[in-house]
Amino acid sequence: MFEWAYSGANKAVPRNVGPECAYFLTPRRQIIETIIVTSICLYTAIKTYPKLHVPEDVNYVRSDRGGKRLLVILLALLWGMEIGFKFASRTVIYLLNPCHVTTLIQIYLLAAPPSKMVTVLFRIHLNLLNGPLLAFLFPETASRTIFAEAALYWIQHGMMFVIPYYLLRIGGVYNVEPLWDFNWSIFSYCLNMLYHFTVLQFIAIPAQVNLNHMLCPAILDPFDGPWYRIAAVLHQSILCPMLCKLFCLISEFCLTKFPPTKVKPNMKDQLQDPISDFLLLSTKKTECQGTGDQPTKTQHVD
Repeated sequence: MFEWAYSGANKAVPRNVGPECAYFLTPRRQIIETIIVTSICLYTAIKTYPKLHVPEDVNYVRSDRGGKRLLVILLALLWGMEIGFKFASRTVIYLLNPCHVTTLIQIYLLAAPPSKMVTVLFRIHLNLLNGPLLAFLFPETASRTIFAEAALYWIQHGMMFVIPYYLLRIGGVYNVEPLWDFNWSIFSYCLNMLYHFTVLQFIAIPAQVNLNHMLCPAILDPFDGPWYRIAAVLHQSILCPMLCKLFCLISEFCLTKFPPTKVKPNMKDQLQDPISDFLLLSTKKTECQGTGDQPTKTQHVD
């Protein structure tokens, strides 16, 4: 019934599609691993959720100079081209891969008005940058038979690093938790694993398509063997938070300290802690009483 979504998967690429990959792990092992991983992730996510903190929004005037609009148009165009190639090659199922989902989240972040939900999604998606990194280190373009589709692979994954850097440059609702706070990283990783072991696996098994290597390991996987999924859960639990924190550190250095790219004094120049923000607004209200002006914060978007 849904063969139009996966019938074009390249069977000539090793461990890409087919019964050999689908039965690499026994059904019993798949069930046991799924129960263990999802149970641990659900428990950890529930325990971590109350510890997540999103700063209160403040009123500010945004002067958009067109940067966000340009990026959202470009990213939407790339996403549209990707969809077109997938329909043309009958491989729509690959749009479920995490990198494509992350790109869709970034389109929303660029287009949505400021809100707490934007901050939440922004912080969560910063912990999904292991996808483009692994895509560059271990490229898989053999299944992309069209040249433009192969080129799009590199462009899309490169943009996945550009977008969060630009949003951190804007500031405001695009802010991050303190460096020593790993609650967001833990919560985000749990959501990531739940997506892999539920959505991806449950769709990959009947279609026999190796979505993000949930059915069998990649040829270059150093942990090739029956324990490869457990090994991946462990080493990605280290890579995801470390990469997120490293990305934030490098972005902070470039945006606040490196002279050629410095654009603001610190990363929290738009959203402060609630107490400092209340004192600042109270001071501005006192200064504006004689003029009747309303205190606002101005945020310039390049």
